[in-house]
Amino acid sequence: MRAEAKFARRRRTLAGSLIVTVAVIVVAVVTLGGGGGPSPRAATTAQTGASGASTTSTRPRSVVRNGPRGIEPVPILIYHVILAAPPGAPFPGLYVTPTLFAAQMHALAAAGYHAVTMNEMWDNWRYGRPLPAGRPIVISFDNGYATQYTSAFPVLRSLGWLGVENLQLSGLPPSQGGLSRHQVRLMVHAGWELDTQGYSHADLITLSPSELHFQVAVARARLRALYHATVEWFCYPSGHYDAAVIAAVRAAGFRGATTVVHGWANPTADPFRLPRLEVLGTTSPSALLALIAGSRDDPPPGPSYPAA
Repeated sequence: MRAEAKFARRRRTLAGSLIVTVAVIVVAVVTLGGGGGPSPRAATTAQTGASGASTTSTRPRSVVRNGPRGIEPVPILIYHVILAAPPGAPFPGLYVTPTLFAAQMHALAAAGYHAVTMNEMWDNWRYGRPLPAGRPIVISFDNGYATQYTSAFPVLRSLGWLGVENLQLSGLPPSQGGLSRHQVRLMVHAGWELDTQGYSHADLITLSPSELHFQVAVARARLRALYHATVEWFCYPSGHYDAAVIAAVRAAGFRGATTVVHGWANPTADPFRLPRLEVLGTTSPSALLALIAGSRDDPPPGPSYPAA
């Protein structure tokens, strides 16, 4: 009996030691972490989609410590097709050649810019989370053209930059030059931000409430389930929006939305009417820098932007 009692005391002592050890480890982790989460560019940032699954991006790991909220406006660029315009293209200005795109990006880098995502910009404005060194700029891509992966993605990757993909779910299949699901998944895995222009790039201000819900809320839910991305920002197709469209986007849980009105995104402006700067195929690197600098003080978008 004495041996059994002695053995029981030893088990209780060992269990107590293990509990103390675990507690010390937990305290140390919390202390070192400063109470913050992973940085916007953390290597193991998990994004949970509507299905509950998660994916891990490949960003450098660091500890986030919130600071003063960011107060600086940020330019958001718009790109479409990264390809030479074919003969007879209906909108040749939307085509930027791969060579010109690369020159534009390197000109931005030489001028001190560093590409960030919409979420990184927002987290800096709202929570004081630090941005990468340099002058922040968002490089956004509309519609989901395959050349955004084949031509733009390698250029941004070579600079250590991330892009923002405003994807539509239908209307631009790979057979017509659209991104494949595999390409989208590779971009998301690399850290690109996935946002949306709705289900089919419809003119939202012409839709019924149920159709508007489908284009906005259902599109977001399906993209989150498909790609396990948060899909926090909406991009108004062709820039058309009104009060009803803004209300639908807000109700769907988006953080905000972008327009095609020229100007810089400002932390004090309405997040559901953020301006952007469209880059055309005739825009030289120096002209791009001038466009950005010259539009900093442009007035913000109005309460609506109707169809032409």
